[in-house]
Amino acid sequence: MISPQSQATHPVASHQDDLAEPTRVAVLLAGYGEVESYRDLSSYNQAATKYIASQFVSIPEWLYPVAGWLLGLQDWYNFGFKHHHFMSPENEMFEKQRIGIEQQLQDRWGTQVQVFKGFYFCEPFVQKVVADIIDRGFENLLIFPLLVVDSAFTGKIAVEQVNEVITANESEDLPFKAIRYIPAFATEPTYIDLLVRQIKESLNQLSTCGCFESQIGIVLTVHGGPEKANGLLTGVIDGQALFDRVQAQLQHQYPLISIGWINHDMPFIKWSQPNLEQAAKSLIKSGAQTIVFKPLGWVTENYETILDVEDAISSLQRQYPTVTYTRLECVNDDSEFFSIAAEWANPQIEAMLSVSKIENEQAKNDGA
Repeated sequence: MISPQSQATHPVASHQDDLAEPTRVAVLLAGYGEVESYRDLSSYNQAATKYIASQFVSIPEWLYPVAGWLLGLQDWYNFGFKHHHFMSPENEMFEKQRIGIEQQLQDRWGTQVQVFKGFYFCEPFVQKVVADIIDRGFENLLIFPLLVVDSAFTGKIAVEQVNEVITANESEDLPFKAIRYIPAFATEPTYIDLLVRQIKESLNQLSTCGCFESQIGIVLTVHGGPEKANGLLTGVIDGQALFDRVQAQLQHQYPLISIGWINHDMPFIKWSQPNLEQAAKSLIKSGAQTIVFKPLGWVTENYETILDVEDAISSLQRQYPTVTYTRLECVNDDSEFFSIAAEWANPQIEAMLSVSKIENEQAKNDGA
C-alpha cells in the first residue's frame, strides 16, 4: 500500500490579532484511484457503478452490490489471469504528482497551501480526505480533479462527494469560507504544447524503420463515453477538443493521425467511435508502417492506458504482422506538468486568500 501523505502540523494559535494563524487553502487532487489488492475489486466496481454507470443507464440501488461483484470477477480475470497479476501504477504515480504540485505551490505560498489526494473508488476516499481537511481547520478548499477530460461527467464526482461530506457535517458552522473548482484542462495551451512536445521527442527517439513521416500513424487515445447521460456531458466534447488541438500542431509533419476512444462497451449503449483498433486499422489502410499510441485523456498511467492499448496491439499484430507498434506513456511525473498544474491553481488560491485578507482586516477595524 502507498504510504499516506505526511500529516500537517498546526501552528500554535495566538490570542493576539497580529499573530493570528494565517488563512490556509487545502488543494484536493481527485482521481479514480485503482485497487492495490484484488480483494477490493468488488467494492471498487460498486462505487464506480454508483457514481458513473448510473449516470447513463437506470440502475436500482439494490443492484449496486451485484454489479460490483460481477464486474469485480471480470476484472479479476482480466488483471489476475489474462495479464499475469497486473497491478496498476496509478496510485503511486498520483502520489508523485501530489508531491510535485505541492512543492510548486509552496514555493510561492509557503505552508498556507497544502495539497491532498483523494480517490473516488478506493482509499484514501475523497469523503474521508475532505473530513480530515475540515478537522485540520482549513478555511478554503480548491477541488482539482486531475483527469484532463470528462470533467462535466467524472470530474463532477469530486464535487458530489465533497458536498456529501458538507451535508453530513453536523456542526452549525460552515466547514469552509470558500470552495473553488478547476474544470477540465483539455483546451489549456500549456498542456497541449507539452503533449505535442512529448510526442515529437518520442518519435525522434524511436526507430521508425526508415519510414517517412507520412508512413507513421499516431493514435491519440482518449477515454470514451456513451452518447447520452442523465443531464451531463460525457466528456466526448472535451476529448474531441483536446484531440483537435493536438492534431492541429502535428498534422503538417505527421498527416496520419486519428483519435482512438478507449471504451467500456455495454449492451444497448452507443459509445464514441472509432475505438483503438478501428483507428489503427484506418491508418494502416492509409499506408502507415508503424503505429504509435499516445494517451491524451489521462495524466496518470492506469490499467486503461496500459492494458487496453496492449490488448489492441496484440490483436493488431496478428492481423498486420509487418507493422510495428509502440505505446507511449502519459505525462505522469513530468516536472513541467507539475509547474503547469500549479499555475492553474494559483489564481484560485490567490482569490481565496485575498478575500480572507480583506475579511480579516475588516474584522480588526470593527474590533478597534
